[in-house]
Amino acid sequence: MVKLENMKNISSSDSVINLDHGDPTAYEEYWRKIGDRCTVTIRGCDLMSYFSDVNNMCWFLEPKLAEAIKELHDAVGNAATEDRYIVVGTGSTQLCQAAVHALSSLAGTQPVSVVAAAPYYSTYVEETTYVRSGMHKWEGDAWGFDKKGPYIELVTSPNNPDGTIRETVVNRPDDDEGKVIHDFAYYWPHYTPITRRQDHDIMLFTFSKITGHAGSRIGWALVKDTEVAKKMVEYIIVNSIGVSKESQIRTAEILKVLKETCKSETENFFEYGHEMMKNRWEKLRGVMKESDVFSLPKYPEAYCNFFGKTLGSYPAFAWLGTKEETDLVNELRRRKVMSRAGERCGSDKKHVRVSMLSREDVFNVFLERLANMKLIKSIDL
Repeated sequence: MVKLENMKNISSSDSVINLDHGDPTAYEEYWRKIGDRCTVTIRGCDLMSYFSDVNNMCWFLEPKLAEAIKELHDAVGNAATEDRYIVVGTGSTQLCQAAVHALSSLAGTQPVSVVAAAPYYSTYVEETTYVRSGMHKWEGDAWGFDKKGPYIELVTSPNNPDGTIRETVVNRPDDDEGKVIHDFAYYWPHYTPITRRQDHDIMLFTFSKITGHAGSRIGWALVKDTEVAKKMVEYIIVNSIGVSKESQIRTAEILKVLKETCKSETENFFEYGHEMMKNRWEKLRGVMKESDVFSLPKYPEAYCNFFGKTLGSYPAFAWLGTKEETDLVNELRRRKVMSRAGERCGSDKKHVRVSMLSREDVFNVFLERLANMKLIKSIDL
């Protein structure tokens, strides 16, 4: 039986716990221990101009951030940065919208179909439909997509919500009309083995899921094509006239500390994050082992180039399923646990996405409530 320590007082609370959003507060303790090393002082006269580097195509990108991004990717070995433009955005959400806009505007025929293989990141639907653009159209699940004409495939790897490693699904022979946006928000060593240095035309990353600093709202894209990068920059200029310099400077400082400590035996953030995620997944699977109600995906081990050994995957979200014909999101809501419905991710009501990135006390309450659901279910019957 899995041990659920330190939960007596918390679990007796009637509070609702929200695991719908991937709010990455799990890393607060690490950064608290780092102390003032990431502190940035900004005077009233600093960072007043719109412009950061007038010689850069992405003129609102702070040079310190660009340097920190390149150094971190080089240290981790998860993405190529040579011969690429770095486009900074207000989180990867804005960058995904900018990339879809750029590729659509450069296509010969419009609207351009946009697809993603189910289960997919639910926000892709909102990102591509909210403004009702005539330049592109959300076409849903890539697995069944066979429409002729230009298309954009969104590939998230490791995938959100189910944590699997993904490649493109729409593979048409001799097809030059298809474009791909690779979302590598979770391709970092605390979530998954770094098996290769990714090298694609458009690669998206987000500061929030690396370190937990979601409130800074910083993401970046590594883009090969000049015209695509130009169009992405134009989109961000129209949408928000650049990106907060204060956030960029803070991000640069934190990424610098991340790079400096990534080989440390005592302060390695990725080691800390990996052990924390591994521990949480082991606890969750322990609860699953005692239950005949729920299911979880299984992930193969792989050699991690960063850690230099074979490791498992410990995704930021749990793709929780039920073996019974029931609406799982409502079953959890009855136990005051908020989750994301599988139907929003192109799946079914028997699945939900649950964040694994909450604070420790919240995560432990979730485990206890989940462990008790079998008993409650049998009473319901």
